[in-house]
Amino acid sequence: QVQLVESGGGLVQAGGSLRLSCAASLRTFSTYAMGWFRQAPGKEREFVAAISWNGGRTYYADSVKGRFTISRDNAKNRVYLQMNNLKPEDTAVYYCAAGVLGTTTRDYPYWGQGILVTVSS
Repeated sequence: QVQLVESGGGLVQAGGSLRLSCAASLRTFSTYAMGWFRQAPGKEREFVAAISWNGGRTYYADSVKGRFTISRDNAKNRVYLQMNNLKPEDTAVYYCAAGVLGTTTRDYPYWGQGILVTVSS
């Protein structure tokens, strides 16, 4: 059974930082691309960042480029999202996903439950 569990969310002031972590129970974790998506209230789920199976390629949404960094540790079956210079518009539920490298939800068959990030102004 595939499980993706996010952690590290919470409340932070604008300009602050948070590091999200996603622990994956995937037996073949190192063969999957990993992605982070987010969904704000009343909005559709949107792409944030993605990383290839070996970390060699990364992609970012324009809205987070230069502020967020995705990374992975295949030995620990974990993927991370370092979020710096957070803005109130970054407030959302953040989801970890496993699949093929891409920027759409269709690229990722496996999803975590999500974790709330709230950025106060």
